[in-house]
Amino acid sequence: MELSSDKLLIMYEDMVKIRRFEEKAIEFFTQGLIRGSMHLYIGEEAVAVGVCHALRQDDYIVSTHRGHGHCLAKGTDINRTMAELLGKATGCCKGKGGSMHIADLDTGNLGANGIVAAGIPVAVGAALSSQYRGTDQVAVAFFGDGATNQGVFHESMNLAAIWRLPVLFVCENNLYGITVPAKEAVAVTDIADRAKAYNIPGVIVDGNDVRAVYQAACQAVARARAGAGPTLLECKTYRHEGHYKGDPCVYRSDEELRQWKERDPIQHLAKVLVGEGIAAQTELEQIHRQVEQAIAAASAFALESPEPSPEDLLQDVFAS
Repeated sequence: MELSSDKLLIMYEDMVKIRRFEEKAIEFFTQGLIRGSMHLYIGEEAVAVGVCHALRQDDYIVSTHRGHGHCLAKGTDINRTMAELLGKATGCCKGKGGSMHIADLDTGNLGANGIVAAGIPVAVGAALSSQYRGTDQVAVAFFGDGATNQGVFHESMNLAAIWRLPVLFVCENNLYGITVPAKEAVAVTDIADRAKAYNIPGVIVDGNDVRAVYQAACQAVARARAGAGPTLLECKTYRHEGHYKGDPCVYRSDEELRQWKERDPIQHLAKVLVGEGIAAQTELEQIHRQVEQAIAAASAFALESPEPSPEDLLQDVFAS
């Protein structure tokens, strides 16, 4: 599917928005305003944006512990997203989801999940629901390289393949499962090769090239909508930050990080936009200014929002 100039600029803005959102989240976390742990999406923005732009609003996604980027890319209001990270009543989960369990049913985001690979069967269930109801909705499961070693990954792939479910398995291969290099923990060089065991397409894409991600996702989504079944899409990318905020990252070299930062997905798209005459540098600078205003407004909204009431503790939960 061809990408118009307007769509490319929107994708650029979305990636910048995710980057600045995460950087602001670091500030709040450092100030003690975000409780618990936090896993940042900086460096991987092209995957969420490329995939989610290939979807409709009524399509589903299921996220991971590193889920802020997926949430924003799928269209959740940035004010409500920031408020959720701060545990405020105005958050998209009323402050009960926080960083690792953020969800927004209005945009089809069925939720992030703090358990590795646990979201994969949720996406398969959503795809089964779509098939059963006779809609053409598609479900996307985002997960990391480490999740592909979990049994539920293989069970989900097998079931989705047998029943030809409309689901897209998106592996964000950032080369590390917490502190362990994927090359030391995964028995294949390319995770996409694991699709062969289930007789479905396995596609490898540069996860730092939003255009490449978008094109591959569009093909997989079209296949799913047509009833042809699932696809495993491996997006090779890299997280600039540690596994969690505070991770000392002693398991990787400064040189490795430097090399990957040279392939920064936002800088890459900026060069394409300017180099191909799609946008002038001044237009990109204006986008950055607009994003800064949105981040400032979201921050103010979150800080000024009320804390959840103790009386609401057991509201909107399935178990207590």
